[in-house]
Amino acid sequence: MDQASNLRNIIKNNQVHYNKNNVRLITVTSGKGGVGKSNVSVNLAINFRRQGKRVVIFDADFGLANIEIIFGIAPKYTMYDMIYNNMSITDILTPAPFGIEFISGGSGIQELVSLSKTQLNYMISKLYDLDCLADIIIIDTGAGISDTVLDFVTASNEVLLITTPEPTSITDAYSTLKAMKNRGGSSKDKKINLLVNKASGEDEGLEIYKKLNKVTERFLDIKLNNIGYLPYDKTLEKAVIEQKPVTMLFPKSNISRAFEKLADNLLGNEDFSEAKPSGISNLFSNILKMKKSK
Repeated sequence: MDQASNLRNIIKNNQVHYNKNNVRLITVTSGKGGVGKSNVSVNLAINFRRQGKRVVIFDADFGLANIEIIFGIAPKYTMYDMIYNNMSITDILTPAPFGIEFISGGSGIQELVSLSKTQLNYMISKLYDLDCLADIIIIDTGAGISDTVLDFVTASNEVLLITTPEPTSITDAYSTLKAMKNRGGSSKDKKINLLVNKASGEDEGLEIYKKLNKVTERFLDIKLNNIGYLPYDKTLEKAVIEQKPVTMLFPKSNISRAFEKLADNLLGNEDFSEAKPSGISNLFSNILKMKKSK
C-alpha cells in the first residue's frame, strides 16, 4: 500500500472524530494584492476571540507571510520546520494577543509555494491536531490566482472574497471565481461571502455586490452572499505602521466597529458551516483529492 493510500485511510478513519468538533474554516482570498486581506484576517480573528471562540490563523501566503507583520511578532518556527524539521503542529503555533495563535508559512520561503504531493501528504498527517485546538481556523491565502491559492479556495467550504471599489480589483475577484469554477468548484458546495473593502459607504458596497453577483450568476452559475463592507479609514494605515491590529489600537474607530459587525454577520452564518465537513484536515483532504485527479 503506497503513502497516498495510507493517508486516505487515515483521513477516512478520522473524518467523524474531527468533524464532531465542528471546527469552522474560513478561507480569505482576493485575487488582487493590496486589498487588505491579511488585515481582515487578523481583525476578524480578534473579534471572533472576543466572542469566546478559539481562533487560529493559518498564513498560507507562503511567499510574504503578512500576519506576523501585522501582529508585530516574529514566529520562532514556521511551516518549513514542520515539513522539513519534523516538528508537530503545536510546536509551530505562535501565540498572539487575545489568545489567538497563528501558523506562519515563513516569509520568503519559496520552497513552500509549490508543495509536492509527498509534502502535502506529510502535512496532512500532522495537521489533524489543529482541528481540535480551534473553533475557527482562518486561512489567509496569497494574492493572485496561483495554483496554491486556487487549491485552498476550491477545496474550502466557506470563502471570504475581498474586493475594493477599484475596477481592477473587481475584475480580479471575478477572475478568481472563474478559475475556481474551471477547477470544479461551485457555489452549490460552498458559501462564498463577498466583502467590499475601502467602500465610501453601505450604498457603494451594496452596488458593487449587485453588479458582481449579477455577472457571476449569469456566466459562472455562482451566487455570492453579501456579507457587508468595510469603510476607508486612515486609522487602519496608522495601525499598519505601528504593527498593531487596528481593532486593538483604535477600538472606537469606524473601521473597528465595521470589523465587529462583520464578525457578527459571519457568526450568523454558522448553520451552513456546521452542516458540512470542515476543518483543516478536511481542507487538505480535498486538496489531495484534487491533485490526485490531475
